[in-house]
Amino acid sequence: MPQSQPPQPPQPPRGGPGEQEGFGAPYEPRPGAYGAPVPPRHQPQPQPGPYGRPPTVPYGYPGPPGPSPSGGRSRGRVAGLVAAVLAGVLVIGTGVWFAVGGDEGADDKKPVAQESTSPKRPGTGPSPRTTPAPGAAEINKGRKEGEAKVRWVQRNGVDLPGGGASALGPWTVGDVVAKAMYRTASGYSLEDGSRKWSLRLPSDICAAPTLPTADGKIVIGLMTDTSTENSVCDKLQMIDLATGEAGWSATFERAPTQDGLANIVMAISDDVLTIGRVGRTDAYRISDGKHLWDELPGPCPSYGLAGGAVLLAAFSCRDQPAAESEAGSEPDDAVGEVRRIDPGTGRTLWTYRAEKGWAIDQVHSVDPPVISLRKGGAVEGEWAITVLNADGTFRSRPAAGADVPEARCSGMRRNVGANLDTCVGLAADADTLYAATKHRFVDGVLTNDVVAFDMSTGKKKWKVPAPAGRTLMPLRVEDGRALIYLSPPGPRSRTKDVGGGIVALGPEGGAPRQVLRHPASAAATERTFTDPLVLHTAGRSLLMLTHVSGATDEEEMELPAMMAFGD
Repeated sequence: MPQSQPPQPPQPPRGGPGEQEGFGAPYEPRPGAYGAPVPPRHQPQPQPGPYGRPPTVPYGYPGPPGPSPSGGRSRGRVAGLVAAVLAGVLVIGTGVWFAVGGDEGADDKKPVAQESTSPKRPGTGPSPRTTPAPGAAEINKGRKEGEAKVRWVQRNGVDLPGGGASALGPWTVGDVVAKAMYRTASGYSLEDGSRKWSLRLPSDICAAPTLPTADGKIVIGLMTDTSTENSVCDKLQMIDLATGEAGWSATFERAPTQDGLANIVMAISDDVLTIGRVGRTDAYRISDGKHLWDELPGPCPSYGLAGGAVLLAAFSCRDQPAAESEAGSEPDDAVGEVRRIDPGTGRTLWTYRAEKGWAIDQVHSVDPPVISLRKGGAVEGEWAITVLNADGTFRSRPAAGADVPEARCSGMRRNVGANLDTCVGLAADADTLYAATKHRFVDGVLTNDVVAFDMSTGKKKWKVPAPAGRTLMPLRVEDGRALIYLSPPGPRSRTKDVGGGIVALGPEGGAPRQVLRHPASAAATERTFTDPLVLHTAGRSLLMLTHVSGATDEEEMELPAMMAFGD
């Protein structure tokens, strides 16, 4: 098992805008990131985690005290994680949990209204009527030549508890796009947005992998129940995303003392689900629910997972007993490790060990391996990118100079799920790393650039600015080019009569090449998707809101939650 360490690469300096090398931290949430409205007062407020973790809190990193996600209370990060964990016992079964029913509505279809049993927001009374965002048909009336049409707009249509709810997904299989939110998993037609299936769940959804299996299976985490503040994320449910059929279920038997089940992370590689919590990592075969293993080798606790073609796990190790450290920072003696894990056996295939004081922060690519490291607190600390070889040995550390890259991670807005592979803004293939730079104001409007780095040397290859008044966000590399989400211009921008879209940049740079042009008539609706998750597949694009919340129940029901474009 190779264990590698870089031959003392330069220490990355602090990632502030005025400093010369290294990277800035993943973005600090700010209102109106793409010219969008200020987030509502019920937007979840992430809290910095200890050891320099970002505001989302993976298992193994105790978070600040907060209420349970269940029962209609504002769902901040759940507290009470402990360092020692008692082993859980798995119970496999196929309980009759589910009932098919209405939830979200697409376009102008009226959702099925149901009386909410959750507490209403305090101090709410009569309020001005919300003007619904236009549907696809109305938007397409203003479509111009060369612009893709809006295929559908799916409104939230769900009466959520105070504080709203985070959406997990989107996951695609065939002509279905699926998501999971609150107490329902749903699948929609990519063609017209009609609901193809809906699976109502017995309790709140609390975790899910970022990616499904190749044949469209997913396993989600559920809270114990919705009637107690002591509810924990201890149930698993497999779902066929093509049909909405519920498969096997599993329950961790609760230990006599708190065992870190409040906050779990998940990853899928091949036919294996890996799930982690404080001090323990388990794996199950997705096809039949068989428990495969429950321990990773070595004394270091694992706190994060990233799946896909390769399974990577992040660890925090100490060379000596823990020393006193400031809250929210990595102990001086802590050393971060990332390991490639064989999903079928739990065996470590290779280990990369960072320098002392540096923690594994995010995984931006598993193949090739591209990770970010953090030292110090979530806001004032240092942040750097490291590129590894396929065997886990050090390859390069990109030097950005004044062009500070910025990853944008859905966990910053969600209050459930804390996987390490939910960021956009950095995309890589074997030769080139494409990175969005930190957003900056020009003439009162946010904009940024994309910079490219040589994966072998870390040297900057080129920089391409976003069109005036707009931002660029790399999604992935496909067929030798980076696919990038181009935001619509902000409402104060001098740029008019254009929408967002998908553009591409190749390894040689140059002007962004249009792949899909969203209509200008959709720009106002598109701007309501603050930091959306964006998919591009089969010539179409899809935007999904990661957290749904409104100032009033009516506003929340009418809020666009997904939007699809393409001819």
